[in-house]
Amino acid sequence: MKIKPELLTLYAVTDRAWLNGRRLADVVEDVLRGGATLVQLREKELSTEAFIEEAKEIKKVTDKYGVPLIINDNIQVCLESGAAGVHVGQSDMEAGSVRELLGGDKIIGVTAKTVEQACRAWQCGADYLGSGAVFGSTTKLDTKKMSLETLDEICDSVDLPVVAIGGIDETNIERLAGHKMNGAAVVSALFAKENPYEAAVHLKAMAMKITGQDR
Repeated sequence: MKIKPELLTLYAVTDRAWLNGRRLADVVEDVLRGGATLVQLREKELSTEAFIEEAKEIKKVTDKYGVPLIINDNIQVCLESGAAGVHVGQSDMEAGSVRELLGGDKIIGVTAKTVEQACRAWQCGADYLGSGAVFGSTTKLDTKKMSLETLDEICDSVDLPVVAIGGIDETNIERLAGHKMNGAAVVSALFAKENPYEAAVHLKAMAMKITGQDR
């Protein structure tokens, strides 16, 4: 399944660390109302069973807004929840093996930090790449920063849409203007905000500007 580049414009990655008593489904809906174009459900602590149930709940919300739900890392959760696809990192299963398990209809995203990794993911059947960390990371403290020049090289090396990720928020997203990615993936810039809806509205407008979609 080929993913339309515009679906990567404002790529929301969940993180329950900042919910402060709010329901994740409610915050996801706020973000979608504000214009998020894709949601990646990321859970590191939940059991597989709990992750599946949560994914089913979140999918009801994303379906309401016609936005794909991507599951982080877990193929079983993707299959049992009916999510649109899965995103895997370099330490997870290779895209080719993921494709064999998921079939041809699911979206597969792969983290690529180098041109070599990007080309390998493309050859193995990835549908899009997530590349960074372009501005460091507040959620993965051991993540190395990627230069914007490397981001451009990755975009040039593959015939796939690419979303930039890593520490992107309203203070720095405009620094991505003029670069070749198709959108920005954000975590705390949405889920740590008191008003995720307003944050999404603002970031969506800025993401459209940097990708030239506002012209």
